[in-house]
Amino acid sequence: MNDVSEKQAGRMNGGTAGFALVPKPVSMEVGPGRILLPLRTRISSSGVDPDLGGLLSRQISDDLAAATGLVPDVSRGDLWPSVIELGLDPELGDQEYRLDIEASPESVRIVGGDGEGLRYGVQTLRQIIRQTAPLLPVLHIEDHPAYSVRSYYLDVTRGRVPTLDWLKRWADKLALYKFNQLQLYIEHSFAFDGMSEAWRGKSPLKPEDILEYDRYCADLGIELVPSISTFSHHYTNLRTRTLRSLGEFPEDADRPYSFIERQEHHTLNVTDPDSFKFSTRLIDSYAQLFRSNKFNIGADETFDLGKGRSKARAEQVGVAAMYADYVVRLCDHVRDKGGEPMFWGDIAVSMPEVLERLPKDCPLLNWLYDPQVGEEKVALVSSTGAKQYVCSAVHAWNSLLPSMDGAWQNIHRLSTFGIKYGAVGAMVTDWGDYGHINDPRMSVPGLVYAAQNFWDPDGMDREEADDALSKLEYGDASGRYARSFARASHAISFGWDDMVRYVELDDGRGGVNKDVSGCLAGGFPEIWQGKDPVDLKETRHDYMAWCGQRAFKAPDYNRDLEGIAADLALSISQGRGDVEGALQAQEVALRGQEIFNDVGWVLASREGLSGGSGAEPPQAWSVAAELEEWFETYRSVWRRVSRESELRRVSHVIWSFADFLRS
Repeated sequence: MNDVSEKQAGRMNGGTAGFALVPKPVSMEVGPGRILLPLRTRISSSGVDPDLGGLLSRQISDDLAAATGLVPDVSRGDLWPSVIELGLDPELGDQEYRLDIEASPESVRIVGGDGEGLRYGVQTLRQIIRQTAPLLPVLHIEDHPAYSVRSYYLDVTRGRVPTLDWLKRWADKLALYKFNQLQLYIEHSFAFDGMSEAWRGKSPLKPEDILEYDRYCADLGIELVPSISTFSHHYTNLRTRTLRSLGEFPEDADRPYSFIERQEHHTLNVTDPDSFKFSTRLIDSYAQLFRSNKFNIGADETFDLGKGRSKARAEQVGVAAMYADYVVRLCDHVRDKGGEPMFWGDIAVSMPEVLERLPKDCPLLNWLYDPQVGEEKVALVSSTGAKQYVCSAVHAWNSLLPSMDGAWQNIHRLSTFGIKYGAVGAMVTDWGDYGHINDPRMSVPGLVYAAQNFWDPDGMDREEADDALSKLEYGDASGRYARSFARASHAISFGWDDMVRYVELDDGRGGVNKDVSGCLAGGFPEIWQGKDPVDLKETRHDYMAWCGQRAFKAPDYNRDLEGIAADLALSISQGRGDVEGALQAQEVALRGQEIFNDVGWVLASREGLSGGSGAEPPQAWSVAAELEEWFETYRSVWRRVSRESELRRVSHVIWSFADFLRS
């Protein structure tokens, strides 16, 4: 190897001598100069589990081959002189590592306090290789995470079931950014025996998929934890003829399908003994497929509890007692089977009498998604002595485009509060409400933000995080890429959530869907101005009036979106980023949002509303054709990363608007 001047290193590293690491190491000293990897580079591991050493060596080798064309030799043991050496140091703590790149003697050495620490040191080296190889910076790193559990929660049930190939690629990305836990959210999208009526036509995951994915994640150092609904969110299950009798409101099972109602109802009737049998059957059969003994029983948003079939019981003992008793029974069942239960904490933190009754040794998943989240609910759980994960969100649901601002604020603030109050883990959630219109690749910014904040929330500010995101994910050394993309969510004048609401105000018979209108009134009390909506045409007019001036901002917002698309294309064309994985999905989302904005503009004008500059909207028939043509591209991109799943539900909304525009 040879020392290389800073000037030469800068030219060979995309115009800058710097590089980005996520998460940023807690302690890093960068020395002068660079070293050049020789043609015959060897990687060896000593004193390390052979399987782990072999896997980590292959990861380094694959990245070196991709970045330089060089294919290193891989060996094991201390009698094989090597440029890159992997080992363990018992003086270091759990998940801690040390990385040294030295010019004299010329070497790269990574040691971990345990196998996981070594694994994380290797991920740091891989990120450096991807940006600077065949040159490597001289440096010394000492590093360890703030949270021992860093979890990613992925919705694979509310409309989109990813392909197994894509799930593996996502696990690869999680491993690179040092996550060590992954949960897939399941309601009806798993092929349980005896439940074919629920999962038919939904492209469900099967036992073999879970077994294979569990092995894949384990190799990467990621614990795949089972997570299924066992109490609430049984919308599809409780609409079947087989299972509807278990719900609080069986009479609602035949109502027209609704994305909005799906989020609001369908809780088990806990006074029916068969409900508990159903819940435990799901737990027992699903748990057998996983190496992990942890189990997330769900138990969030039990909105219907005590309002339907169990109302009489609720009047006797109270809803809080009913909720707590059922969760305790489920947790006890998981423990009896040798498992470690966990559950969502929204009900408990909203009802102190519930929080006091729940088991303190089961992690409470304290989900708090407000970008301006405060510390009160984190402090509340801590005050009871209960274990908790602080659970933030990537803020990508219900939209083609993610809210990167919302994601950073939510993740950063909550991660800080979790450390302050002794949380045992941090989780970032990735939901797909309203049919999962959001392409999974829209969640990359939130993933990267979480990786940094779960490791060290004080290590980076937002600007530095966006620079790192641009360099690592999109190959843009200037750092402009992420900042440009972040502007996109501010250019939405008529979003996917608006489209779903507008369509679903129809009860299927030409009247007003009271559940949808009531849900909207609950979230936005001013929307109907105190009226009880009864006429569909008038109700849709009122909805567009509530959208107000933003619907008429479409021409300005669309110019912004066009400029953002051009910026992204220019940045990625000059870098080393993943063009297929990033630009394709983002361009489709940006173009789709332009058309959605035009849809809202046309509808608002058609309703006789006014606003904006007074410019005339595009022809409705033209927008309808653009919407249909765009959606064909969207469907093909969907199928690149996802199974067919419930794409037809999304299609219904899109084509409904094409018909509205032509009517």
